[in-house]
Amino acid sequence: MTSALPGGTITIAGKTVSRLGFGTMSLTGPGTWGEPSDRETALSILRQAVNTYGISHIDTADAYGPHTAEQLIRDALYPYAEHVLIATKVGMVRPGPGQWMSLGSPYYLRACAEASLRRLRVERLELCYLHRIDPEVALDDQIAVLQALQDEGKIGHIGLSKVTPEVIHRVGKDLTIAAVQNVLNTTDRFDDAVEVCGELGIPYVAYRPLDAGLLARTNGPAAPLQWLLDHGSHIAPIPSTSQPSHLEEIVAAATGGA
Repeated sequence: MTSALPGGTITIAGKTVSRLGFGTMSLTGPGTWGEPSDRETALSILRQAVNTYGISHIDTADAYGPHTAEQLIRDALYPYAEHVLIATKVGMVRPGPGQWMSLGSPYYLRACAEASLRRLRVERLELCYLHRIDPEVALDDQIAVLQALQDEGKIGHIGLSKVTPEVIHRVGKDLTIAAVQNVLNTTDRFDDAVEVCGELGIPYVAYRPLDAGLLARTNGPAAPLQWLLDHGSHIAPIPSTSQPSHLEEIVAAATGGA
């Protein structure tokens, strides 16, 4: 394991973790659907991220596969090291490959969380995001079921994904938001939530930091990742890849080696 954590450190959900996280969306099949073409490589890259490179923030969702990414994490990393944060998300349903729909029924959100507990083989989801806000269900009802699960000890910390500053302020009146996860990269570089999270002391987890790899294809990942790391100390990018060589490049970029 590297002596210095990639990108430095940040505290998320009560754990001090590497600012460079690892997103698991790319570990599934095409369209974020089904099993990867090479399951052993997918397992290996998860172990390399944690054991070789010192990445201690692993991001996933029950919708990746669906269910595939959580199962891969379990098979690769269980039992989990104490310093590793496994963050998952609930609130999306997958009709088919490349298809995503928000579903915020309290019964569905509870069922998702209970299933994630079993797939990850844990008694508590340390960080669980509302993956998307369902506009057909009252926001208070969606948040209330996550709070109930938190009160029961099944969720440790609650996060929000793809939300506006207005939602952050509204939800933050009633609970502690452990993290906000939105798109941020050198293409999609303007998000008002970045400043709000900085003011409120909320970690901002940047997904698609390399714009699904597009930003790294010409000159590598160094410049876009460094832009994010320099953009605010509360920003934690979670690039995703299914290729070990790409992971090596990403870690080198975050540690100043590329």
